[in-house]
Amino acid sequence: MKKLSLFFIVLMVISAFSLTSFAANTIKIGIVDTYTGPATTYTQDVLDGFKLAVDKINASNGVLGKKIELVTRDDKFKPDIGRAMAKELVLKENVDILVGTINSASTLAISDLAEKEKIPFFVTYAKSDRIVGEKGHRYVFNMNENTEMAGRAAAVALSKKPFVKYWIAGDDYEYGHAIANAAWNNLKKLNPRVRKVGESWWKVGEADFTPYITQIIAAKPDFIIVATGGSGMVNFQKAAKATGLSQKIPFYQHTANELGTLLPQGLNAPEGVYGTSAYFFYINYPANRAFVAEFMKAYNRYPKGSAYSGYMTARFIAEGFKKAKKIDREALINALEDMSLDSSVGRVQIRKCDHQLLLPIYFGKTRKDPKYNFLISSENQIISSKDYISSCNEVLKARKK
Repeated sequence: MKKLSLFFIVLMVISAFSLTSFAANTIKIGIVDTYTGPATTYTQDVLDGFKLAVDKINASNGVLGKKIELVTRDDKFKPDIGRAMAKELVLKENVDILVGTINSASTLAISDLAEKEKIPFFVTYAKSDRIVGEKGHRYVFNMNENTEMAGRAAAVALSKKPFVKYWIAGDDYEYGHAIANAAWNNLKKLNPRVRKVGESWWKVGEADFTPYITQIIAAKPDFIIVATGGSGMVNFQKAAKATGLSQKIPFYQHTANELGTLLPQGLNAPEGVYGTSAYFFYINYPANRAFVAEFMKAYNRYPKGSAYSGYMTARFIAEGFKKAKKIDREALINALEDMSLDSSVGRVQIRKCDHQLLLPIYFGKTRKDPKYNFLISSENQIISSKDYISSCNEVLKARKK
């Protein structure tokens, strides 16, 4: 009996050792994002882009001999669930790194946890400029364009247009106001002739835009800055086409010309809508052609901007550890500061002062193309990050407020 008990004890020790050895040979990454509801049109591409890069990395002997393992959690687009899921991943799953999420409120909640637990957190698609601005810290990285970047980039392009009388409209929450303020404040600096003739704000999820559109048409502005996010993007475009607004007054929306917005509408999307985006699958760079071919082979669809974000996040994590020459969180952070990589849109860099990925933003307008059954972005102007990005002094000043 004693021999039998001893046998089981030895077996348990060997098993525990094996599990520990397995864990030691992996880099465990926890991804918290929204995997139910409308947001999945973007988040699924983030995950698939991330997996595509990870599969390629693991097939090439991993990172410093260690394979990357992924664990996912659904925050259901709710900040309290997002933080709870991230906490579970850190304390129970013992992940080495956190990644996510599309919801800015969830992102800020997880970011706070990441700072307390001293674990690197890579933001893949939330857009609030507060993430690495006012609320930024050592352990958070933003791997896509934020509201300040998008608005300021749009202003650079609009400042060269002949429009003078502007109307501002959008969703009455942080994202809407942040985009509108960034665009308008920078536009006024670049073109002092512009003036605002009015503005309208509607509740998030409001379905009937007709009263607002009627008011805007009556005011006869030259141009409209439309600050919408999520489902409001497509719903406003549909209303603009149905009421004739899109034929009467040109307007701008961030990501209006992005695949995630245009694909669901097919050929029914309005033409001539101005938009900004950090990525198009038809960017004619060799690196992008290779990425698109990889993505289409794996998933049989074109990659959206969120797929590019997920793919590059995984690459930066892997290359950061390689540069650090060890699997260590603090060493990873130090290695990533001011690190740059070649990508589908050219060379991109993580800025040291705020951990923001610096990348070009494309300003263009929608049109039909005989090659596709959805609209694409045309007449694209590339806005370099040096022409729109907030300075490090501006970021650090915001953090002290």
